[in-house]
Amino acid sequence: MIVAGCDFGTLAAKVVLMQDGSIIASEVSAIKAVPEKVSTELIYKGLSKAGLFADDVAFAVSTGWGKKRVPFANLNVTEMPCLARGAQWLIPSARTILDIGGQSCRAMNINEAGKIIKYSSNDKCAAGTGRFFELIAEALEVEVDDLIKLALQSKDPARISTQCCVFAESEVVTLVNEGREVSDIVAGVHDSTVLRLASILGMIQITPDIIVTGGCARNERLVQGLRDYFRVEIKTPSINPQFAGAIGAAIIAQEKIAETRPAELDDLKLLARITVPGVEVPAERSATLGS
Repeated sequence: MIVAGCDFGTLAAKVVLMQDGSIIASEVSAIKAVPEKVSTELIYKGLSKAGLFADDVAFAVSTGWGKKRVPFANLNVTEMPCLARGAQWLIPSARTILDIGGQSCRAMNINEAGKIIKYSSNDKCAAGTGRFFELIAEALEVEVDDLIKLALQSKDPARISTQCCVFAESEVVTLVNEGREVSDIVAGVHDSTVLRLASILGMIQITPDIIVTGGCARNERLVQGLRDYFRVEIKTPSINPQFAGAIGAAIIAQEKIAETRPAELDDLKLLARITVPGVEVPAERSATLGS
């Protein structure tokens, strides 16, 4: 059966479609509209690419900041269990997870069953998160996607003395006014972020294997900085680790559907019954077959 997992974060929404434990479609989008619209458009896009229809989705689980506003979700689950299950699916041997999201960072230890043993998280400061890098990019008047390339070009990383989001942005502006190379400033920001993340990881036991998830997991300069700081290997999955939460949600959906009696399955197909203002509903299976 087809199940869906939707991770609706603070900066990005992710949807994964799974069948028999394998991903058959995945979509990610920046959040630029109301959650109901973004999440529904994403799952329709994934279904279209997989050649499926709304009534093929047997069960859906949502997680993340906007989980309660995903209209086709049969169940809302908190982020931590979904991240743990998704990270272990990506790297079965994973025992330490560092998740760097849009506005939060958290670290956790899990056992072989994917159960969380210990965890820690950042405080209310957004330093080290995706939003932090967005603010730095705005201060430097560059694109967020260019930060990694700039950091890798640095020959003499600047020293960013603070790990506070607000003060770091101010310090960056000061360095620009002093004439420091942008690449060196960006590299310094990455080094400062590594220290911030190291303090979060230091609250748990760093046990191999280690995986970094979330949108910032794609930042090779940041991940390499963590490798160098801890002198450990960090596993890189073949699938975008930004989808960890959505994958975990889909895995939980599979478990829920396995517990459901066959007579109740049709009642769970919410996507086939909902309408969301501003979202065009794809052609139904019957109409497509009849054309």
